[in-house]
Amino acid sequence: MKPVEIYTSPLCGFCVAAKRLLRKKGVQFTEFDIWADPGRKPEMIQRAQGRTSVPQIFIGDTHVGGCDELHALDRAGKLDPLLAA
Repeated sequence: MKPVEIYTSPLCGFCVAAKRLLRKKGVQFTEFDIWADPGRKPEMIQRAQGRTSVPQIFIGDTHVGGCDELHALDRAGKLDPLLAA
């Protein structure tokens, strides 16, 4: 399984929903809380090609995007192959 990284902030409902889906699938992920560690925010923005909202989700070298994109991949049946590839 590819490594999964997710940039989050507390009180973010979309972050909670994205992590819930990943946990439901049994995916272990590394979480970067940009409020607790503000130095991670510029890193996130650079990796996410200028996007500043959370969550920002990365599977291996692939930038998935946010919660909506993660759920769209799952509905389309493309998330499991991306995780496994």
